[in-house]
Amino acid sequence: MTAVSERHHLHGDEHKKLERIRDAALKSFATKGAAATSLRSVAADAGVSLGLVQHHFATKAGLIKAVDDYVLSVVIDVVARPATPHPRDSIADMGSRVTTLLLEHPDVVDYFGRALIDGSELGVTIWDTLAAFGMARWNARKENGEARPDIDVTWAALNSLVLALGTLIVRDHIERQIPGAFSSPEQLERWQESVNTLLREGLFNRNNESSS
Repeated sequence: MTAVSERHHLHGDEHKKLERIRDAALKSFATKGAAATSLRSVAADAGVSLGLVQHHFATKAGLIKAVDDYVLSVVIDVVARPATPHPRDSIADMGSRVTTLLLEHPDVVDYFGRALIDGSELGVTIWDTLAAFGMARWNARKENGEARPDIDVTWAALNSLVLALGTLIVRDHIERQIPGAFSSPEQLERWQESVNTLLREGLFNRNNESSS
């Protein structure tokens, strides 16, 4: 039986230890990068022995793969799961998914943000998955009349994706321009309302379109 298959048969305390190892690795990879993280430091942060980490994951590559798989599953579950049929407001629905991801999984956000910047295989997979999901959503909006018939679906999806992921990645810089933590309920609601307005209505008065 391989280390991977053994992990699927763990129960109780052993499963909790496995989660602690994964979560400790996720936090360290997100803040310091995988290259600067050792199995020994992960074991110390998780409160387990180095031998237990090696037993379950064998090598750092095995641990990275487990973290990558977990991060991808979280992103797909929260952001890319199918929408409810005919949501009342599909823009707000997507916005709430992004804020949920940040509130409930901040280390996941930091980790895939690093992966996107580094151009790792995980970063490529997350980008392509979310881009395909976004294009499907914008095509649906176009077909059901929610979006204008003349929109460029590809760029509608890509612009929305850059707006969401870019904000999450540079949120530490954004906090210098706002009163309070970006992840606070007040600031997340403010951000979501601003993005919703931008996507629904734009930022210019329609009767002044000819003005500079």
